[in-house]
Order: sequence, then C-alpha cells, then structure tokens
Amino acid sequence: MQLTESHSEGLLRVYRVVVPATDLQRELNDKIEEVRPRVKLNGFRSGKVPASHIRKIYGPSMMREIIDAQVKKSTEASLDQAKARPASEPQLELKSDLAKVEAGEADLTFDLSIELMPTFEPADVGAISVTRPIAPVEDAQVDEALEAIVKQNRRYEPKEGAAVEGDKLTIDFLGKVDGVPFDGGKAEGASLVLGSKQFIPGFEDQLIGVKAGDTRQLNITFPADYGAADLAGKAATFDVVVHGVNGPVDSAADDAFAKELGFERIADVRDAVRQRIEADHTAQSRSKAKRALFDRLDEMHSFELPPKMVEGEFNQIWRQVEADRTAGQLDPEEAAKSEDELKAEYRAIAVRRVRLGLVLAEIGRRANIEVSDQELGRAISEQARGYPGRERDIIELYRKNPMLVAQVRAPIYEEKVVDYVLELVKVKNETVPRDVLFADDPAP
Repeated sequence: MQLTESHSEGLLRVYRVVVPATDLQRELNDKIEEVRPRVKLNGFRSGKVPASHIRKIYGPSMMREIIDAQVKKSTEASLDQAKARPASEPQLELKSDLAKVEAGEADLTFDLSIELMPTFEPADVGAISVTRPIAPVEDAQVDEALEAIVKQNRRYEPKEGAAVEGDKLTIDFLGKVDGVPFDGGKAEGASLVLGSKQFIPGFEDQLIGVKAGDTRQLNITFPADYGAADLAGKAATFDVVVHGVNGPVDSAADDAFAKELGFERIADVRDAVRQRIEADHTAQSRSKAKRALFDRLDEMHSFELPPKMVEGEFNQIWRQVEADRTAGQLDPEEAAKSEDELKAEYRAIAVRRVRLGLVLAEIGRRANIEVSDQELGRAISEQARGYPGRERDIIELYRKNPMLVAQVRAPIYEEKVVDYVLELVKVKNETVPRDVLFADDPAP
C-alpha cells in the first residue's frame, strides 16, 4: 500500500492511497488457499475444489472483503501519519474502476479525506473568576407554595344551584362537525373544573350556570392551530349532559391536612416545601454560574474548528428553528427577522457550542474524567421509565445503538467536567432577588 499526503489545509488532510493490483491478487490467492480445505461444492470431494473454481464463484465477494480491509487499514495508517484524532468520519473518493480492480486489471486507488480535531492548550481555569447568583428562600415563598399545594388537594362536594367558575362538573359529551361525530369527540363521566382551560376555548365558558341534570348544546370553533389538522379551524357542536355539580371545599393547612399527604405535622410539610424550593434555587444558581463559566471559556479560547462539526451543529439547531417557524412558535422578535439574519445568529451559536464542547472535552481528557457504566446505566434506565410498559424494549434499543448511548453520555460527561472546573475557578457568591436569579438568559 502506498500512502501519500496530497493535500493539507487547516484541519483537512487528503491522502492518496494506492494498493497495487499484484498485492490484491496475492491476498486473494492467499485467502482462496486458506478456505480451500473447507469448501464443499457439488461434484467435488471435500477440500478438492480447484482454486480456479473457487475464484470464479467466490472471488468477487472475497475481493470486496479485501478492499474493505485495505480501506480500514489505510484509514488507520492515515491517522497514524497525521498524529491526530479524526473530528468526523473519513470520506473516501474512489479513483479507479472497481470492476477492473476486482478483475485484477487495475490498482486500487482512492483519496481519503480526514478532518482532524484541533490541537490547542486549554486556558488556566484557575485564573477564571465567575459570579454565582444566590437567592435565599423567603418565608413568603414557602407560604405561597404551601397554599398552592392546599389548593391542588382541595376536595369537591355536591352543591345545589348553578355552576360557577371553580366548580367541578361530571359530564358526558359528544362532539360533531357538520352533524357527524368525530374521533376523540366523545366521553362519558368526564371531570371538568370550570376555568381550568382543560378543554378548547369556549367549551367551559358555555357551561357556566348549568345544574345537575341539565343538557346543553355548545357551539365551538376549533383553533386554527389545533393539533388535529382535520379539525383545525372548523365549527363544531357538543351535546353535553351534566350529571353532577361539585363545589370546592378548601382544606386548612394544618396537621390533619399534613397527614393526608403522608406527613406527621404541617411543619414537616413546610420543611419539605422549603427544601424543594432551595433545591430549585441551588440548581438555578449552578446554571447561572455555568453560563458565566462558558462565557469566560469562550472568550479565552480561539482556535480553528472542524467545519463539519460546526455544520452538523448548525443543521441540528436550524431544523428546530424551522420546525418552530412552521408551527408558528417562533419568538415574535425572531419571527420579524429575515432568514439570513436568523442563520447568521444561529451559526454563531453553533460555533460557540462546538468551541466550548472541544474545550470541555480537552479539559476532561487531561483530567481523566470518564462516565462510568453505572452512571450511563442509570441515565438509560431513567430514559426508559418515560415509556411505561416498554422499558425493556427501550433499554435493548440503547444496547444495540451506540449513537443513542453517545447522546446519553455527552450531557453526563459535560456536567462532570463543569463540576470539576467549578471546583478550580474562583467563585464569588452574589445575593440577588429570586426574579433576578430566574431571569432568562440569552441562548448559549
């Protein structure tokens, strides 16, 4: 095999690979002799099939295996010669007539294009300073959260008189478009809290004032962006039978209520609520510190990025942008921008993400940070729990698909590297109001 570098520009290396036809034929002959003692064909004794006959029947497939092996070997040799890691899958461009190569009439010649990972020296993270905003949990927050829990766990009791907002109805309904019932438009014994906006707009409003035993026909127009395309924007009627009207009965935030939730005292409920809010604050503080860290790392590093990695990241982002635009879910400010403006902005985001990803990967590599099998297994099991009844199928899917496993491993690895770096940087805590702590940041 002859391997020569034919092009070098930035992170791109192109190697011309030539495997002489004589070498390929020699390998083919060796392979035929290797399998000949085991070949069984009608009309020949076992192990006595002529080499020429084996070549005629199995030669093409054997040669393809030899060529595949040569491609793999040349790829490894190219990377060894470049003394670098590939940033993407090497691309092969065949330069010879494959039919002639398989027939032994031509050398195997191809170009191998490899995009390399950049080499750079990570900045001294010990010189980085970041501010971590923190917000103490106020008693008023705990009171508000506890009040919401009490409201969520309110009881309903049958009431006399007309239904008002906040009452819970028990109803049957049948929906029709042009007098014809449609799929998903029927239910019996359904519960509906008036004002919950659980049903399509207009449905709940027309049930204000009903009493148990009433029947009512509702006139509804489905929203233009309704999820079911066959119903979007269409006028419909709903025949409703009211079986019961129940009014809310608020519970008191006392020890009796705490026991309904599985606690001994209401003070224990308050402690649990406070701990949950504190956990939210801690997670948000870390998120803000992580963002500040990423800003500093981005400022402190400048090196050439593998174009294919950037393009892949941009394409992934842009697919989501186009999906949001098609669904009418783009932020109004973004919706007002031209496609060229949006692409420029999101390409800059892609560049930042790739750069930061490479920086974190290099820091983690030098610190020997790894994701253990146990951590990976827990994460995959967590993913599987999102598909009740299909957990084993999902786990098996991950077992068979290394790319899916890589997608699970990547965020775990990133968080471990971030934790490692945050232990090394200078972190200054700054007390801020809760609304400042939870204020939105621009896209990373």
